[in-house]
Amino acid sequence: MTGRHQVVVNDEDQYSLLPLDRPLPDGWRATGFTGDRQECLDHIDEIWTDMRPRSVRLRQEAEGSAR
Repeated sequence: MTGRHQVVVNDEDQYSLLPLDRPLPDGWRATGFTGDRQECLDHIDEIWTDMRPRSVRLRQEAEGSAR
């Protein structure tokens, strides 16, 4: 698979890549990073350091501060 891709993120702070010629699916937004497939995967590996969905992180942080 070749061609240009873009890194996208959803409201849960989960990242993915999408070919540039495809429309953004509902619930996803572009991050502004584009490149070939491997460049996008490398970028995601670099920036997505906490794999927990945003809602889980917030709940766990709230539970931790309530103790």
